[in-house]
Amino acid sequence: MITNLPVSPILIGAFACVIALQLFYYLFFFLRLAIYKKPNKAVHMEHPISVVICARDEAHNLATNLPGVLVQEYSTTHEIVLVNDNSEDESKYLLDEFKKSFKNLNVVNLTQDAKMINGKKFPLSMGIKSAKYETLLLTDADCVPASEHWMKLMQDGFDDNIEIVLGYGAYKKKPGFLNKLIRFETFQTALQYFSYALAGMPYMGVGRNLSYKRDVFIRNKGFSSINQMPSGDDDLFINQVANRNNTAIVIDKDAHTLSEPKTTFNDWMTQKYRHYTTSKYYKKQHAILLAFYAISQFLVYPLLIAALIFTKEYILLTSLWGLRFLIQGTILRGTMKKLNELDLWPWFFLFDLWSIFYYLFTLPSVWKAPHKNWS
Repeated sequence: MITNLPVSPILIGAFACVIALQLFYYLFFFLRLAIYKKPNKAVHMEHPISVVICARDEAHNLATNLPGVLVQEYSTTHEIVLVNDNSEDESKYLLDEFKKSFKNLNVVNLTQDAKMINGKKFPLSMGIKSAKYETLLLTDADCVPASEHWMKLMQDGFDDNIEIVLGYGAYKKKPGFLNKLIRFETFQTALQYFSYALAGMPYMGVGRNLSYKRDVFIRNKGFSSINQMPSGDDDLFINQVANRNNTAIVIDKDAHTLSEPKTTFNDWMTQKYRHYTTSKYYKKQHAILLAFYAISQFLVYPLLIAALIFTKEYILLTSLWGLRFLIQGTILRGTMKKLNELDLWPWFFLFDLWSIFYYLFTLPSVWKAPHKNWS
């Protein structure tokens, strides 16, 4: 009989272990974000702040998004440092026009690429070097703040011992299933780095919405240890310098930034390949935790299907899956609500199934060399 095959207890045991591992991540890490409450501060102070943005041939994005940064409601001294990195379009003329109306716009024009420094680390370093103030707030030219309070809310995340504030870089809501996939993957990434930070294990941030003290940058010699990497100016740098005592999160929906999502699957996959090529350089403990979560998530449905085929323990198997489904759905709803992505919640089961194919698509990035492009 099929139930007497030796493979039966192995499959059930493997499936139970995967479910247990998934529940560990949801209850130990992700639940922290679902129940997170913004700390009550007795005194709210606004510190001088430098917003740093790098752009190369992004005149259209600058025309569309830069006004949202320039008109922030921020009563204390602040500046916008715009690094125009070897642009060959009309960016320079556009920025000259902006400077006529906004005196706090500081444009840094770069006319030569740095040798042996890949990606945008050199222009970003020049922007930080040119910044006047200690508190730095980073975003990209293709991002726009979700509100005029973005600058105020992000800097409010700092406290006496806090040197790094992680924000949420969301993608704009558009029609179509691809948009939902992109936004769900972005949410999943944020779910992990926010939850890990709340658990005292911060491991990354996103350059679309990230703030840190300039002293952190100088003290750690900037990007010198990762200059050879095409990317990593956000996640690898934060992986090196963040710890349980110096990192905070800000998740208010008015503190988000919004970007235009990719419109084709191939373009999105190319973007994700580039991002994932840096994850292999994370600290070992972070890489292991991320890998075990990905592996356990990938194995849930293949093991469930195999166990249902080769055993008759239907009640046990569906009960284990149902427990995960209930806890997963409850925690995802809470975290999606926190990050203003609640419209994705009715789709979470389909996204859960999709994760199998997503990991297969992105797996090659683990061993492929990073592409040496600017963004």
